[in-house]
Amino acid sequence: MFKFGGNATRIATITFKRAMSTQEPEVLFETLNNAGVITLNRPRALNSLNLSMVTAMLPKLQEWENSKHMIIIKGAGEKAFCAGGDVKAAIDRVIGPKFFFAEYNVNYLIGKYKIPYIALIDGITMGGGMGVSVHGRYRVATERTVIAMPETKIGLFPDVGASYFLPRLQVNLGLYLGLTGDRLKGKDVVKAGIATHFVSSKRLYELETLLSRCKSDSEVSALLNKFNEPPEEFSLAPHIKHINYCFAASTVEEIIERLEKVQNDWSVKTLETLHQMSPGSLKITLRALQRGAQLDLAKCLKMEFRIACHSTEQNDFPEGVRALLIDKDNKPQWKPKTLAEVSDDYVESFFKKFPEDKELQFFDAKL
Repeated sequence: MFKFGGNATRIATITFKRAMSTQEPEVLFETLNNAGVITLNRPRALNSLNLSMVTAMLPKLQEWENSKHMIIIKGAGEKAFCAGGDVKAAIDRVIGPKFFFAEYNVNYLIGKYKIPYIALIDGITMGGGMGVSVHGRYRVATERTVIAMPETKIGLFPDVGASYFLPRLQVNLGLYLGLTGDRLKGKDVVKAGIATHFVSSKRLYELETLLSRCKSDSEVSALLNKFNEPPEEFSLAPHIKHINYCFAASTVEEIIERLEKVQNDWSVKTLETLHQMSPGSLKITLRALQRGAQLDLAKCLKMEFRIACHSTEQNDFPEGVRALLIDKDNKPQWKPKTLAEVSDDYVESFFKKFPEDKELQFFDAKL
């Protein structure tokens, strides 16, 4: 093993310390007039969330709920608001559950936040990025916004409260987005009901400045409405009746049967997409969305925590991350390999409760 000599060791240590001291925090917390501003600050990693970021966000959000008029959250750089969670770390059986525990607590707090929470979802917004935006009161999309929940492609399932918000989208759109991972862009994000407003990216600085001066929710709402641009026709409009019909089916197999009956370009493409996904993830996702439709956000997150933790113990989540993000061979070896091999017992095993001390606990739980 190579060893540094005395001088070299000192130089390396000083260089490392300098690098550490000049490194900007991964999440920035600033006050702008009446607003607490959170900036997700990992632009090279498309602002993806890691354990230290969500751990820092929770106490700050709690503190600011009682001392600010509103929260504004945004991403550094021009490419992404937040491309998701750091799944390379989340597949670890120790780090994964800790990350999900902290992340889901942040999602839960945002969902019950008392003051206006405004997410500027400019750029790529996927997975964990949806979790720190969609549960808030206001979500502002721009022409650069691209949203998706692509988890079934990496052997996971749409989490961060997706089992709550996806089934509540109109015309089975949420089931379609959750199973296929399809992307929506720009004004489509408002049309789908995921964003509340659309503002051109070049006006975001002005919007943020003016928002920060607001003193009430009614002022925030009026200002956002003033900046909001009218929607255009939904790009999925020609397929809505088929989405509604196909994704109303109660099993993945029946969804596929219905898609095969439709027989048009959209249904062929959708079938191709579904056949690339982890068969186990598709069935787990459908069940989670079906159950989540009847549950509140807190219960959805508790359910998702069980599925996420069980996923770190199984083949498909680590294998999907390996194939798509680490080795990048794009050849995941799913187990089970086919939908027919995904038994009901296999699916149910992901929903199994843990002992009470291993379940998801919320920060405000009564002890």
